[in-house]
Amino acid sequence: MADTSAIEWTDATWNPLTGCTKVSRGCDNCYAERFSERFRGVPGHPFESGFDLILRPERLLQPLSWKRPRMIFVNSMSDLFHKDVPPAFIDRVFETMERANWHLFQVLTKRSTLMSRYLRARYGNNMTPAHIWCGVSVENAQAKGRIAHLRMAPASIRFLSLEPLLGSLGELDLSGIDWVIVGGESGPGARPMQTEWVREIRDQCQTQGAAFFFKQWGGVRPKSGGRSLDDREWNEYPRQQNAPVVV
Repeated sequence: MADTSAIEWTDATWNPLTGCTKVSRGCDNCYAERFSERFRGVPGHPFESGFDLILRPERLLQPLSWKRPRMIFVNSMSDLFHKDVPPAFIDRVFETMERANWHLFQVLTKRSTLMSRYLRARYGNNMTPAHIWCGVSVENAQAKGRIAHLRMAPASIRFLSLEPLLGSLGELDLSGIDWVIVGGESGPGARPMQTEWVREIRDQCQTQGAAFFFKQWGGVRPKSGGRSLDDREWNEYPRQQNAPVVV
């Protein structure tokens, strides 16, 4: 668990599991895989097994030891709803989040059907607690089906991470979506993002009432292109949370 994070839209990260496998084009240049594989075979290193999927039960209770409130990105180095994660382990992650209700948890997945199914089974006709936000990653128009899956999930706050944005998403139905994050790809081989793709998303957020957060243009390094769109930074959060938690 990292007490701070360089990710602009969160305060900290919590990784009760690490590692993943690729499911779509957005995974091609995965930063988490690139980082983890640097340490494969290094004895005693947390990523001695590279980016292999590993459950880390010793980390399950970490947020309970953090007494100051903060926004926590859950599994920045994995996907909680990977098909090989046992449901009982997901239960334990949610139990910790439910107990640590002074924090705000941001759960993000590409396995949108699995998350939607899990949330419906866990909460039934109720919504997730207000401090547990749920989102899906969408990198191109072919992945837009994940938005419909998210809309069916009983999440108090639903958000989209459109990063790395690899093409125009065209017309978006943002009904039931509270927050939209957009970012370009960074790192070796980063695929460029076009300004018009970002503008059309921002404009639809404004028309449909979703908060818009522009994270980065991307490039060889995450900060290469800065964060300005049309001469300003866009740092909107859902109405429930208008600004990051100060820690």
